[in-house]
Amino acid sequence: MAKVLGIKFKNTPKIYYFSPAENAEEYKEGEGVVVETAKGLEYGSVVFGPREEPDEKIVHPLKPILRKATPKDEERIRENAARIPEAMEFAAEKIRETGLAMKLIGCEYSFDGKKLTYFFSAESRIDFRELVKALAAKFHVRIELRQVGIRDETKILGGIAPCGRTCCCASYLNDFGKVTIKMAKNQGLHLNPSKISGLCGRLMCCLEYENDYYAEACKKVPKIGSTVVTPEGEGTAISNDMLKMITKVKIVKDGGEVYKDFPTDRLKFKKAAAGGKDEKEEKEDNSEEVPEISD
Repeated sequence: MAKVLGIKFKNTPKIYYFSPAENAEEYKEGEGVVVETAKGLEYGSVVFGPREEPDEKIVHPLKPILRKATPKDEERIRENAARIPEAMEFAAEKIRETGLAMKLIGCEYSFDGKKLTYFFSAESRIDFRELVKALAAKFHVRIELRQVGIRDETKILGGIAPCGRTCCCASYLNDFGKVTIKMAKNQGLHLNPSKISGLCGRLMCCLEYENDYYAEACKKVPKIGSTVVTPEGEGTAISNDMLKMITKVKIVKDGGEVYKDFPTDRLKFKKAAAGGKDEKEEKEDNSEEVPEISD
């Protein structure tokens, strides 16, 4: 166990651990601090005060917190933020002039104001040497251009997800998990891009959250369209409620069709075989791309 302080930088949700000073109790939640990082001095906000964390969750050696942010530090942060609109507008203009096939997403100044980092997305490698020269000549600082993926773009820009809440990646997710089509299938979701994709156009991150439960539940319910034996005779499985573990069954009786719900543990059916997937299905299940399936 090691004693740490939790620090956040800018608007990112990830929490970083730093070594508390002897007077660590003086640092309050939400308070600005100046810390030493691999990039140099950075400004961050205290998320939680000193507490102990397991060694396996910590990357040693811990960097120290240098000091509380002073009024001068706070003013520098505001000045850096005020310079961003001009930096974005100039860069966007130069990208249009040079015809570079890249999408400008955002930019940020380092704490000391000596480095300006631009974030962009592109479908291929970009030769932006002339762009860097123009930016450096304009702002007289070190210029860095960083290409990010489509999911990172949404994480930087944020937005409201289909559920009506702020995107998970922009609000609290530290890292992107692997999301697959199989997760949507496990939950019995209709494979319609508008239903299972996020703002980034990829599968929604939330499909991963309860996947362990649904993956196990899938082994205990009959396959849709398969034949099952109920206390009232044979029928066809129509749908499964994997939270209540209830299956709707169609039974053909006296020349008519009857639909009834049965607890899954009262049905007899062929269990799903482990493995046995062909190569095509395995490739589809492990893809983050949203399939083109119409409603």
